[in-house]
Amino acid sequence: MKLDISDLKRGGLVVYDGDPYMVLSVKHVHMGRGGASVQTKIKNLRSGKVLDRNFKSADTFEEADIEKLNANFIYERNSEYWFNESGNKGNRFSLVKDVIGDAAPFLKPGMEVKAFIFDGGVINIELPIKADYKVIEAPPSIRGNTSSGGDKVVTIEGGAKVTVPLFIEEGDVIRINTETWEYAERAK
Repeated sequence: MKLDISDLKRGGLVVYDGDPYMVLSVKHVHMGRGGASVQTKIKNLRSGKVLDRNFKSADTFEEADIEKLNANFIYERNSEYWFNESGNKGNRFSLVKDVIGDAAPFLKPGMEVKAFIFDGGVINIELPIKADYKVIEAPPSIRGNTSSGGDKVVTIEGGAKVTVPLFIEEGDVIRINTETWEYAERAK
């Protein structure tokens, strides 16, 4: 199906230069006598690269025919991340770290993700919007250390570093927003 710039919306899937992209943000701009245009931020689902692109009203896109599959993360070895289809452990696939991008340190064994299938192959994954992680390393809270807003950086399972409030300690389970990579709340 053909799409024009007015059909672009956050989360939309389009084909651009032969590759599938997810639209991350769209800002409509009208410049005086010139025609309408949109400023977009789009993510290549094959490579994981994010591009800033401006499109004019004459530009058209093909809607990306992408299937989604529920999958579970199994393990990582040599920057290769292995998954299996939920309910079918024999259907395994892997993706390299460059494709997964910023999501790599937030993957943990057993985590359920959505896999994107394009042209018969899995091209990328999407994490759940919020996920719980155990804090594996946290500096001690120093009383009176609130000049920077009362935050500290901790390491969570998977190796990601996240800014959290001072009261979070090693061993706590916290909820992270995987779209912004920010602390949301203490889970347990």
